[in-house]
This record gives sequence, structure tokens and C-alpha cells, in this order.
Amino acid sequence: MGLLGFLIVGLICGTIAKAILKDRAVGGWLASLVIGVIGALVGGWLGSMIFDTDLGGFFDIKTWLLALGGSLIVLLVYTAITGKRSRA
Repeated sequence: MGLLGFLIVGLICGTIAKAILKDRAVGGWLASLVIGVIGALVGGWLGSMIFDTDLGGFFDIKTWLLALGGSLIVLLVYTAITGKRSRA
């Protein structure tokens, strides 16, 4: 998967993670992108460690699931460390 595909997956998965954890969502679209890209890296790393698989291509379901799971973990860890939550 190329850099552009990785950024698109990160943006979409970061946005979905923020929608799932509404009370922990902080920032705008740039925060979603950062959370998603770091989440994709974390998800790929955890996938290789736990499930013995890695990120595949753009249209591979395991890529999206690993990136989404990693994004959820990153968002939970970020809010646990900073204590920031949305004001909504």
C-alpha cells in the first residue's frame, strides 16, 4: 500500500474510532488523521505480534480491521494519558 492509501485508511479509521468513542474524541480532521495513521502502525504491529499477519493492500479487510483496532487503542491511550475529553 502506498503512502496516499495509508493516509486515506488512517483518516477514515481515525474518524470511525472517534465516532465510536464519542466521549473521548478530541480535535478535528487533522487529529483524526494522526490518530488513524498511528493506529494503523500500532494495529499492524499488534497484528504481526498476536495474529502473525500484517497490513495488506488497500482493499484488504484485515488492513481496515487492524487500522481501526489500532486507532481505538491509540485514542484510548491518548485520553488516558492526557485526561482530555470532548466538551460535547
